[in-house]
Amino acid sequence: MIRQDVRQIQFADPAPPQEPVPSVRASDADRERAIDALIEAFAEGRLTTEELSARTEQAYQARTHAALAMVSADLPAGPPASPPAAQPGGPATDLTATAQRRTNPLAVAALVCSLIPGPSGLAALILGIVALRQIRRTGERGKALAATALAIVTLGPLITVLLVS
Repeated sequence: MIRQDVRQIQFADPAPPQEPVPSVRASDADRERAIDALIEAFAEGRLTTEELSARTEQAYQARTHAALAMVSADLPAGPPASPPAAQPGGPATDLTATAQRRTNPLAVAALVCSLIPGPSGLAALILGIVALRQIRRTGERGKALAATALAIVTLGPLITVLLVS
């Protein structure tokens, strides 16, 4: 039986995460991460509703990482980073990942905007629709929040008209 000295075993350092190449085309996931950063900046008060709307549109139209980085270049978070690589795991890891699914921030923003009277209803409508599309694609939580926001925005004025007349 051959015994190796544990002190002599050396492990290779993992490769450092690579920054996205500016000329490489951006994926839908890259665009969604950039929009999530914009939503966080909006929630922190760094962007107005109009800026959020304009930058979200720019992010959806961005074709390269360079164009996508320009959308959030003046924000503290900087350009969106690549997601961490998926770690293989057993059943316990899968349960933990399921329990830690995050709630879609657009769904939360849609609900908040739907509760504010006035022109924020349009923002709630747009955020709710985009949130439902993202939730369908990513599997995040928040479907009920987005649906509630849409119901409030669409049914609220109708109920008001019925009660007033």
